[in-house]
Amino acid sequence: MATVDDGPLHQPTIGVQPAWREVRIEAAGSTPDAAVAELSGLYSGHDWAATTTDRAFTYRYSAVGDSDVTLRRAQLSGAVTGAVPPTDEYIVQWLTAGEGIPDVLQDRVPMVLDIPMLLPTAREFVFEYADHDQRLVHMSRRLVHEVADELFHTGPVSDLGINHLHPLDPAAVTRWRSSLHQLSRELRDGPSGGGDGDGDGRGGLVRSALSRAVVVAFLRMYPPHAVALPASVFLPRRERLRAAVEYIHEHITEPLRVADIAAAAGFSVRATQEAFQLSIGRSPLHYLQHVRLQRVRQDLQHADPDTSSVREVAQRWGFDHLGRFSAAYRVAFGEYPRTTLRR
Repeated sequence: MATVDDGPLHQPTIGVQPAWREVRIEAAGSTPDAAVAELSGLYSGHDWAATTTDRAFTYRYSAVGDSDVTLRRAQLSGAVTGAVPPTDEYIVQWLTAGEGIPDVLQDRVPMVLDIPMLLPTAREFVFEYADHDQRLVHMSRRLVHEVADELFHTGPVSDLGINHLHPLDPAAVTRWRSSLHQLSRELRDGPSGGGDGDGDGRGGLVRSALSRAVVVAFLRMYPPHAVALPASVFLPRRERLRAAVEYIHEHITEPLRVADIAAAAGFSVRATQEAFQLSIGRSPLHYLQHVRLQRVRQDLQHADPDTSSVREVAQRWGFDHLGRFSAAYRVAFGEYPRTTLRR
């Protein structure tokens, strides 16, 4: 049976900081129905199903941390599958035993024991795991984006452009594991580790610093490739223009019309055209193309030329005509996309 302790709500002394919550979760049982009821509830999941394998069915789930970073463990003797809806959290997970495929409908990349993998939490995904011991690290969107801005000057973007299948640098993984070890030790042995502290004072400062170090290590392992919003949209009385630009970034892969962008900002089509030209120096559709080209270039720079193609990457970001795309790419970056991919 699960026990969930969200802990006390700690209002910060500085108004710009969000409230802080202790997170402690314990769930355990021995039937598939109980596993589905308890575990799917922890992830707002749907269509979950659990079955027995050749082992006696058991499950155990635990989590410790706070509203910024939680360290979790899921152990299950049996098989489980289900859908997880989009969430604002970034979740890195790995298996120390068993087998699993985090995304059976789109990526279909099986887990390799002890190798971290970022879950595609920006969209819904369907997973399959069996007889597994899984470790997870949940990180809040607020903290990840705050640290990303400090490290990479991403600005207040809605999407960091992180590729959840980004090939991992072994040195970055080592630093990530070290940061987790230090945070885990503090959660276990620190002033608030036993549940008597409240996250304030020196113990809270140490935990906050270690949580931030975990996020720094995460971003070194999965570097962001965000295209920052134009500085002009943050000027006073530019709220509608910013809404239009944010709409483009959030729907970058979709077939957008100027009318769609105008409607999102509460502008007329003509006012939208004029606002973009005056403040950004591009029409709405030219700005859309600019952002798409930036995203393509980032993907090509990190793609494996043996397994990726220019056409595949271009289509991912909304370019359907390869010839026109290639010409626009060369004008923007002074080289053809195939040159970027092969470099």
